Amino acid sequence: MAAIPREEPLLVPPQHFSDDQSFHAEEEDALLTGERAQRKHAERRGWSFWKEIGLLAWAVIATILVIILGVVYQHEASKPNQASKDTWGPGGKPSGKRNLIFMVSDGMGPASLSMTRSFRQYTEGLPIDNTLILDQHYIGTSRTRSSSSLVTDSAAGATAFSCGFKSYNGAISVLPDHTPCGTVLEAASLAGYKTGLVVTTRLTDATPACFASHANLRQYEDSIAEQEVGENPLGRVVDLMLGGGRCHFLPNTTSGSCRADDRDIVEVASKNGFNLVKDRAGFDALNGGTQAKLPLLGLLAETDIPYEIDRRSQNDVYPSLEEMARTALTALSEATKDSEHGFFLMIEGSRIDHAGHGNDPAAQVHEVLAYDKAFAAVVEFLEKDSTPGVLVSTSDHETGGLATARQLHTSYPQYLWYPGVLANASHSSEYAAAKLSEYSAGAGKLANESEKKAYIRQTLLEKHLGITDASDEEVKALLHPQPGLSPGYVFADIVSRRSQIGWSTHGHSAVDVNIYASSTKDAWPLVGNNENTDVGNFLANYLGVDVKDATKRLQASASWRVSSDEVSTQSDYHWMGDPLGSDVRADGLDTYHGDFKKRSLDDCGCGGLH
Repeated sequence: MAAIPREEPLLVPPQHFSDDQSFHAEEEDALLTGERAQRKHAERRGWSFWKEIGLLAWAVIATILVIILGVVYQHEASKPNQASKDTWGPGGKPSGKRNLIFMVSDGMGPASLSMTRSFRQYTEGLPIDNTLILDQHYIGTSRTRSSSSLVTDSAAGATAFSCGFKSYNGAISVLPDHTPCGTVLEAASLAGYKTGLVVTTRLTDATPACFASHANLRQYEDSIAEQEVGENPLGRVVDLMLGGGRCHFLPNTTSGSCRADDRDIVEVASKNGFNLVKDRAGFDALNGGTQAKLPLLGLLAETDIPYEIDRRSQNDVYPSLEEMARTALTALSEATKDSEHGFFLMIEGSRIDHAGHGNDPAAQVHEVLAYDKAFAAVVEFLEKDSTPGVLVSTSDHETGGLATARQLHTSYPQYLWYPGVLANASHSSEYAAAKLSEYSAGAGKLANESEKKAYIRQTLLEKHLGITDASDEEVKALLHPQPGLSPGYVFADIVSRRSQIGWSTHGHSAVDVNIYASSTKDAWPLVGNNENTDVGNFLANYLGVDVKDATKRLQASASWRVSSDEVSTQSDYHWMGDPLGSDVRADGLDTYHGDFKKRSLDDCGCGGLH
């Protein structure tokens, strides 16, 4: 009988296991029998155990590093337009002779476009797909904050465009440390380009000032006028200027002057070679720019050129933005036809902003339409001109907190707004307020209460604003305005309520604004969402000019002074004005400090600075 092989106990490991395997088997025995494994086997694990611990630690560290690198990569890749800022797209970065036209729609936000588009379609009987020229050239948006506030003013906004740097509200091409920064216009001039400024406000107002002057505060318009005609460390850098603001160029001994001194800046301009144009007749003599002789200074209004809604009935007195733009383009093109360099021209639809400050929707739609026509004129010029060029357009900020909607009652509102109310207005609220002031100072002095109310109803409200159902309370508010409450605001509110257009402020807002271009091919770096400084950097990069060199020249002239300045010892950069002339926050945001109550009526905060 064959021997029966002895069965191995189930819990006894085979003898051919390695020492490590044997140890692990004994550990299993210990778990099942409750007996501790032999100590000698535990001593054998030293090198293998620590090797495994090391490998585990390295795996953990490597995993952490991979996670960190992944997070960093994702953060960098998610930065807005990170790739596009260094990529010029089809055709690459331009070279050779070229022109650049930069347009600023001051105060125009996205809602302004919506309101104007619907207004135009209503008044001209157009289908809903017939849009503005601007709509057809939209390429991106711009973030607008300044160094001192999430809500910028025009000075800081334009400084971002001209210098490519953030600065504080009120700064005219000055950095937060109160040193001057060179502008793209100055750099272009130094490089051999011809340059120009076209605006519908004062030539000394914030936006044009930021391209051709430097001031610690935008209020220093007398100094800005001096610098624009050549009294600054770089000398004359502008070849053509068309706009308003004559009063800042005339001595205070002259009628129509708003200067604080008796300096004649028109005479200074003449000595620096400027040819002067002071009215519509002089402008017409330029023959659309073909007869213009540079340098040219066109002071076409005492202060601001009237709103387009009012200007159109005074066409024999003031040219339109489109006319000025076409004239400037032709003049600069003629002046550079035999040059290896082209030109840089800044065109501003300035008074879109003012209509926003006044909360006047009727004035604003006509300002935006005028800007759209000027934009179209520039596009047409570029299409026909033999020199390559690009048009870029954006806003420095939005004004008014405009909404194409308004809730008039406590009950839930209907979804409506009425462009027909705006179409009925033949003039702006500013115009109506000026007429009321004239009446009150003249014929109104001898009129009784009933006659005054009739004048307001029939002439101002019905004839000028198209309002036929004014309430007694509204007429009373105009006839006996509350202290500090501008009649212009009352007129504008009467129109806004009936059209159901809403406003949240008489100041600016922090909303992103649109960017437009003649083609995405030439403005590829601005496609998408951008910082406003990206716009400024694009302008310099497109032209290939050295803004840093202009800055170095300006900062090397810290003690520069005009020839008429007889003071021998002055602080550095005194020519830019006192940086402490008002309460200026240069850097860092303010915080909430209990200001939530409705302010008094005499504290509107508008102050005339936009």
